Amino acid sequence: MSGLPISRRGFLGAAGAAALTTAVPARHEVHPRFPSPDQPIAISSLNGLRTVAKACELAAQGVRPVTAAIQGVAIVEADPNDISVGYGGLPNEEGVVQLDAACMDGPRHNAGAVACIERVMHPAQVAELVMDRTDHVLLVGEGATRFAHDHGFPDQDLLTPRAREIWLRWRASRSRDDDWLSPLGEETTNADFERLYGTIHCSVLNSDGDLGCCTTTSGLSFKIPGRVGDSPLIGCGLYCDNEVGSAGATGRGEAAILSGGSWLVVERMRAGDTPEEACLYVLRRVADQVQRQQAWQPGLWNEEKKRPAFNLSFYALRKDGLYGSARMLGLPGKPTFTVCDAAGAREEAGAIAFPD
Repeated sequence: MSGLPISRRGFLGAAGAAALTTAVPARHEVHPRFPSPDQPIAISSLNGLRTVAKACELAAQGVRPVTAAIQGVAIVEADPNDISVGYGGLPNEEGVVQLDAACMDGPRHNAGAVACIERVMHPAQVAELVMDRTDHVLLVGEGATRFAHDHGFPDQDLLTPRAREIWLRWRASRSRDDDWLSPLGEETTNADFERLYGTIHCSVLNSDGDLGCCTTTSGLSFKIPGRVGDSPLIGCGLYCDNEVGSAGATGRGEAAILSGGSWLVVERMRAGDTPEEACLYVLRRVADQVQRQQAWQPGLWNEEKKRPAFNLSFYALRKDGLYGSARMLGLPGKPTFTVCDAAGAREEAGAIAFPD
């Protein structure tokens, strides 16, 4: 035995290396490599029909999966008719559109994200630059916006006339005691406005078995300025492990954050669950967590039906091409997600944790 002293850092490093050496073989014995599919597969939220078609087309051409996902969601980011993503997305309570997005690259196990970025139509593409061109994972606020502009993204007004009109109506309906009036001849109440959590997620698997994913959103409509949801948080709004699979979420972001939902979906697939089983497991875990929250936030729990009072969806794609999705609430048999594979792009019905 050497008489040379060893530092605490050296001791911990040696111990960690030893633990890693013994852990790796056991992990691979339990979780063998999934066989690769014959051609690309993409899964997305219900607003992603064009997204999955584009993502598969690009992946088939050799574009890496994460970039294929980002280019796929760009279609929705640029669509003024989707009021939950990118251009045309509903603003915060001050009338400012603030966007969140993240992406994750399976082969390199790397990620990039932006939050509260303003005046940039394609935040997912900025997130890709954060991943590829910096040693960081997440940029926020004015720093994220400046980073985008420095890299050539144009300064754009994202508040469309339609989104502005919806925001003005919402503002007029908040209280009868303020100075804002509803449009002439109309009486508008808060009941006329459903808070939107809409988002788009896309996971892509190529024929080499490599994975990538992306989630992008304008966030909760009329949110407090600066609010960040799950979409730009790795492990919450999306997660990808190239040995196992990829997952993402849409719906109530706070619930996906508090559950570490997307990471947990992937870990359940690692443990042997099918993608649909993994999504259902996490939704039931969220329901258990919400029951504990109801003491201080009762509006999140429907006591009469014994279930959460909000919606949350997960989408999962395993390394062997098996895919699945589950939603907290809904009618069984109705389309809840989109997918593209050898049979083409289409809508499918996922599982429902608490059916109506």
